Amino acid sequence: ILLCSQLRMVPDHKETNISRTEGESVTLKCSYETSSQYVRLFWYRQYPNRALQYLLYKEARQWSGSHTSDNRFQSTTSRSSTEFTIREVRLADTALYYCALRVGSQ
Repeated sequence: ILLCSQLRMVPDHKETNISRTEGESVTLKCSYETSSQYVRLFWYRQYPNRALQYLLYKEARQWSGSHTSDNRFQSTTSRSSTEFTIREVRLADTALYYCALRVGSQ
């Protein structure tokens, strides 16, 4: 069984098709640029003809919090990118994945 997904990257909206067998892990990467020291990165997915579904957020730089909607989901961040990993992928994980950036102040 193959898992197929697409990743739309911000800001240039590249799409990458990724296939995995159920039970494997998959990691998606999104790059960003901002001068803010207060960064929160979100990951969402979207099934065809459905609204976006929140998956997790991970803070970077001066912020350090995180939250996930499923313990199979994990995220790491650097100064210019974020990676989103799904462990033990399932057919139901087949979707279009988005990353989003929120900047703020302390």
